[in-house]
Amino acid sequence: MYPRAFHYHRAGSLREAASMLSEFGDAKLLAGGQSLIPLMKLRYANPSHLVDLNFIEGTSYIKEESGVLRFGALTRHAEIEASTVAGKIPIIHDCAAGIADVQVRNRGTIGGSLAEADPSGDWATVLITLQTEVRCQKSQGDRRVQLTDFIKDAYTTALAQDELVSEVVVKVPPKGSAGAYLAFKRSAPVYPTASAAVQLTMDGETCKDAAIALGCVGLTAIKAKDAEAALRGQRVTEKTIAAAVEAARAVADPQSDMRGSVDYKRMLAGSLVKRAIDIADRRARGEQVEAGHIYA
Repeated sequence: MYPRAFHYHRAGSLREAASMLSEFGDAKLLAGGQSLIPLMKLRYANPSHLVDLNFIEGTSYIKEESGVLRFGALTRHAEIEASTVAGKIPIIHDCAAGIADVQVRNRGTIGGSLAEADPSGDWATVLITLQTEVRCQKSQGDRRVQLTDFIKDAYTTALAQDELVSEVVVKVPPKGSAGAYLAFKRSAPVYPTASAAVQLTMDGETCKDAAIALGCVGLTAIKAKDAEAALRGQRVTEKTIAAAVEAARAVADPQSDMRGSVDYKRMLAGSLVKRAIDIADRRARGEQVEAGHIYA
């Protein structure tokens, strides 16, 4: 099926793109297009105006400065996967390297993924385990929103009608920190059945801090606070890991679908949390441990 007719506009700057959103009203932004274009072809999305961001200079970059990593909104997943700067935070590399297939990674963008707020997306699940803020550009000025406040519901964000994501800023974790992101899939191009992100800060054998998030088992990425509390201030042992896993399973809120039943997804989420804790712990101790998506 072909999309409905629309007017095409090529923005020269992010500010101009925001002005177009305000002027046209019924407009959509084109970044990677990995979500929008299929929706338009199916006629689930029918914008009267399409504003292309891809010709705006200086919107794709990865920079480390003053203890943070800065990602331009149009930075492609593949660029993050290949970046040695982004690779300093292993959980970010895990995420970028596992998104869909190489074609999608070469087109999809980090800003577009967060703005879409798809419950089955990868970036939100990973980035809420880190201190992340989203820079929102308006036609006049900009503002910064913590990621935990940015995503409101499935496909719903804090962006106003005339705003767009311009940058994603991630604070570099303290020394002794490491994380891991795992997702279970039937094949590379499809969304995960469930996913888990774990970020730990270790002091010897003791977990000083923990952040655990679940993906694809709720309308948004779920922060498993009780699971974090089960590890925080404790030695990472089979007992504390088991407590964290049970807490993660309890907070999962999946729906039955073609990928599995509610009970199956809860058990799967717990298993992914267990594996991710082990990998994050070993990485924090200095081990080089591979992590990535798991295929059925």
